[in-house]
Amino acid sequence: MSSVSIHPTAIVASGARLGANVRIGPYCIVGENVVLDADVELISHVVVEGHTHVGAGTRIYPFASVGHQPQDLKYKGEASRLEIGERCVIREAATLNPGTAAGGMLTKVGNECLIMASAHVAHDTIIGNNVIMANYVGIAGHCRIGDNVTFGGTVVVHQRTRIGAHAFIGAQSMVDGDVIPYGMAVGNRASLAGLNLVGLKRRQFDREAIHRLRAAYRMIFSNEGTLRERTEDAAELFKDDDLVQDVVAFITSASDRPILVPRNGQVASED
Repeated sequence: MSSVSIHPTAIVASGARLGANVRIGPYCIVGENVVLDADVELISHVVVEGHTHVGAGTRIYPFASVGHQPQDLKYKGEASRLEIGERCVIREAATLNPGTAAGGMLTKVGNECLIMASAHVAHDTIIGNNVIMANYVGIAGHCRIGDNVTFGGTVVVHQRTRIGAHAFIGAQSMVDGDVIPYGMAVGNRASLAGLNLVGLKRRQFDREAIHRLRAAYRMIFSNEGTLRERTEDAAELFKDDDLVQDVVAFITSASDRPILVPRNGQVASED
């Protein structure tokens, strides 16, 4: 504890576990079942409650509410958990809730995520690594968000929705269906607007792999046959392509929500 810094105005419960070099700023409150790993910083006026584990190097900004009971009327006080990964940044007034008995008892945020001001992560949602949530993004309960997903500001995501890895969700969108990996969704209600080519290029995906992914996208979301038939055709034609198989597996796996498709059945330009 000698390396831990706790401001005199902070309240830290006796049962809380604090790693090396944890810094707890003015007027913060840390509950008795909280674990803060090494180098976590609560800047000021942060509340961390419940069975919450915050990974090493994460910084949480003023007025964030982390680990309070979920906004679910079915919650009955069960000892559900919230896990936040390493090197995350959680900005002002963000809210993150633990899980529920109906959803696996766990809400989880991966490593190196940026959750901007006033964003919300609801109960039982699982978020991957390197996810960026801009200001006022709201993720409802039971959602599944893949690695490297980026949300523009004021996006709302319907409960039990899946968003695949490397997807991009445009600002002010209301997403009520599943977004394929590498896809881009925009609108209220959102529709598929092509592939996230900017993100793929920034992350230095192979040029030829992107070309194959574009060809598969056009096949899967064309107007001939059913979505299932087109997906099966793409799976066979691109059977050795990892990116295409990611999309195929996502579409064919069970889900509570429909797959988002281009508006009016037209394949949008991805240029």
